[in-house]
Amino acid sequence: MTYPITKENYDAFLKYLYTNQDEKYGQFQKKLLASDIKVIGIRVPILRKIAKNIAFNIGISFLSIIKHDTYEECLLHGLIIGYLKTDLKTTINLLDEFLPFNTNWAINDITVTTLKVFKKDLDLGYIYILSLLNKSPFEIRFALVLLLTYYINDEYIDKVIACSLNVKDDNYYVVMANAWLISICFIKYKNKIEPLIFNQKWDTNTLKKAIGKIKDSYRVDKIDKEKLNNFLKNLV
Repeated sequence: MTYPITKENYDAFLKYLYTNQDEKYGQFQKKLLASDIKVIGIRVPILRKIAKNIAFNIGISFLSIIKHDTYEECLLHGLIIGYLKTDLKTTINLLDEFLPFNTNWAINDITVTTLKVFKKDLDLGYIYILSLLNKSPFEIRFALVLLLTYYINDEYIDKVIACSLNVKDDNYYVVMANAWLISICFIKYKNKIEPLIFNQKWDTNTLKKAIGKIKDSYRVDKIDKEKLNNFLKNLV
């Protein structure tokens, strides 16, 4: 991919994406996504390389021409935002434009792992996260995965737990993200999370999913897993 990408030659860029197609992987990915979105079948490391190339050599202007007809184009949009050399305020503005195309767990979670700019201004990032927690299911998931990726530390743990406890959306992808968040909090701050679990501060479905993830972790000892398993047996 050596040419400048413009509206006029975007079709050539799309053809370039197809040169990286792995059809078998695409079929596998389509099943995992459980989505109607079209999948070309490009592995994530290759998409990351393409996104970095665009971010470093074309920059923010590419985001005004990118289309969203395939899973890969949507994911590229998110990845490019993460790889741009910019401040968090600009990143947040770009994310507002991106989030309508954040329509499945993979786009969501892979994009979040690329947004390391949040580390530079956790306070501003946290304010943005709060603004997402009462919106659509994938905006809520985006916020929860941001929390578990960048905010589980001594300064923010109590705020993270409060956010988790306040999630009321029962969408599957929200519940699973919240359960994931709870499990990571348990691993790092068991003394704060364990009493909340045993006092059933989350709804039953979220608790069951969270305990399942905790039990699956190699970072949780056998005694804790047995305690949680006994609790789970009596959870209705």
